[in-house]
Amino acid sequence: MLPPLRQDLTLHPGPVDLSGAPTWTLHDPAANRFYELSWSAFELLSRWSLGEPAAITAAVNHETTLTVGLDDCEALFQLLSQHNLLLSWRAEDSARLRQTAAAQRTSHAMWLLKHYLFFRLPLLRPMPILKQLAPRTRWIFHPGFWWAIAGIALVGLFLASRRWDEFMHTFSSYTGVRGLFGIGIALTLAKVLHEFGHALTAYRYGCRVPTMGVAFMVLWPVLYTDTNEAWKLTRREDRLKIGAAGMLAELALAACATLAWNFMPDGPLRAGVFLLATSTWLITLAINASPFMRFDGYFLLADALNLPNLHERAFALGRWWLREVLFGLGDTPPEPFSPARQRFLIGFAFATWLYRLVLFIGIALMVYHLFFKALGLAMLAVELGWFIVLPVWRELKAWWRRRTDLGWNGVTRRTLVIIGALLLLAFVPWRGSVRAPAVLGASQSLALYAAETGRITGEFVREGDAVHAGQVLARIVSPELDFRWQAARQQEITLRWQVEQQPFDAKLQEEGDVLRRRWIAAHEEVTGLAMQRSRLEIRAPFAGRVAEANSFIADGAWLARGEKLYQIIGNDNALKAEAYVGESDHDALRATGGGVFIADLPEFGRIRCREAQAETVNLRALPQPYLASVHGGAISTVRKAEGLLPLEATFRVRLTQCDHRSIRVELPGKVTLEREHRSLAGQAWSWLAALWQSERGL
Repeated sequence: MLPPLRQDLTLHPGPVDLSGAPTWTLHDPAANRFYELSWSAFELLSRWSLGEPAAITAAVNHETTLTVGLDDCEALFQLLSQHNLLLSWRAEDSARLRQTAAAQRTSHAMWLLKHYLFFRLPLLRPMPILKQLAPRTRWIFHPGFWWAIAGIALVGLFLASRRWDEFMHTFSSYTGVRGLFGIGIALTLAKVLHEFGHALTAYRYGCRVPTMGVAFMVLWPVLYTDTNEAWKLTRREDRLKIGAAGMLAELALAACATLAWNFMPDGPLRAGVFLLATSTWLITLAINASPFMRFDGYFLLADALNLPNLHERAFALGRWWLREVLFGLGDTPPEPFSPARQRFLIGFAFATWLYRLVLFIGIALMVYHLFFKALGLAMLAVELGWFIVLPVWRELKAWWRRRTDLGWNGVTRRTLVIIGALLLLAFVPWRGSVRAPAVLGASQSLALYAAETGRITGEFVREGDAVHAGQVLARIVSPELDFRWQAARQQEITLRWQVEQQPFDAKLQEEGDVLRRRWIAAHEEVTGLAMQRSRLEIRAPFAGRVAEANSFIADGAWLARGEKLYQIIGNDNALKAEAYVGESDHDALRATGGGVFIADLPEFGRIRCREAQAETVNLRALPQPYLASVHGGAISTVRKAEGLLPLEATFRVRLTQCDHRSIRVELPGKVTLEREHRSLAGQAWSWLAALWQSERGL
């Protein structure tokens, strides 16, 4: 005899399934769980009181158009038994419940791990509040309200566009405590309104909202609302409205905040309104609209596709597809779907796994950096182990359990070939070159800059002119420097006279040797200023020609200090290149290896350089602005007073004996350098070892 059903279970009509057949929803109020029943399962459950599987199946086959068997009844019994939906009235039931309780009992460490990763803290039973708010908020659900919100958004955007610069720089003026105060108000208001949007919509459609509170995901607080009773609704459109209500509430708040910003005075409150109008709802949409985590976007997609438990069903299909592709087991799919929907669910499963891989690695790194190294390393291992390593290990165990089902076929041969190719790619030392950003120029090449702010006076050379060593290219007059030199010279003359008169003047004698030291300092200042003045006379450092000249050079033109004037190159047409490599590539470069330079300009072709000499000391500042990331280059740099500082250890490699080619200016590009052959696995191991050493503080 089959055990009877629990008396507290309730049954509700559900939406039709993908084939158009009716469904029903079974509610377990003790666990607040919902189970979707197919037509055949509902008919079997309706006759459960007959007590015997044979009688139940016979009654269904006789009284309906369905054809069911004992295996269908057994599958339903297993579902009801596993989820404790049957009365436990026999001795074996007591033993089963004891086994279930023992399996669910965890150690203190496992309990702490699970509650550290995720736990909920109910704060409010909102039904009395919703009962009072519902009559007062009916207007929110009227279509006219949302047309009004659309109009408010358009008006607010139009007014803000007329003051766009002020709008975009609103929050930059409020940092520190005032800024944090504005952020706190904005985020609190937005998130509370988001959750009440879910709750009010669920209440409007007759659902009970038992709790609202805060959930902690890896110690990060997130507000939540329990709207599980939405599964009682028979129309998927109603469930979609409940799922979208939170995001729609924040969009409405953002529209009102955009309009309010145009009329509010400066202050922290305006900064908070700016956040509501911009980043707050964008961040909310980016997080809640994602279907890859169990947030609003996931439930919206599940309801839109009419696929409850979307993640679990997609993951099961994805695992089945992976096993078939790798081993060709010949298993039937977990569920029958149309080919288009099956491809979508498989792609969705892999997209979700990839998304979660990136997300969990990011969370693990964040957790690692939030704490001191020992605790951070332990929590990093927990994050990676629980979310990434453990699921992969479970799948590998499933493969091992089915090792007897594996056979030698075309699929397994293909898999072995692919695995062998990947192993060869990873462990065979085939990488014998490295590509590095570089700049090619003449071996004799020098850029000349204005030493001081001033104006051009007299004759000057032009681009393309031939010059000889020491030739004056241009003269700059700096009135400010001339004034400082004349003032210092007058001061030096006065002090020199005082030093000469000191033996004959009692008052000067009181200053002693200090007077002479002051005169020496003044004389050195005059000498230094004179040298600066001499640098205003721009001379050619060697014989050659002017490859590049500042287009603003003209008689009487003013130039700023540090502005480039000329690029001079020698007459020998010899070329050189400077490449910049990272620390890992620097160690593997061959001492006598050369390189091939490829300019960013495709028409320039390739240039072979036969000698390459790597410097042994990393650069403090990058000398080539072409390659800096702040100017669009490939080397990550930050601009500081010392110059363009690389963010990672960077070494310069000088390449000489290059093929002759006539060039007028320096050319940025890439250079391929010869290096020792290394495998990808060896490089990864070296990188991990270096990272381990650095994080240990050694």
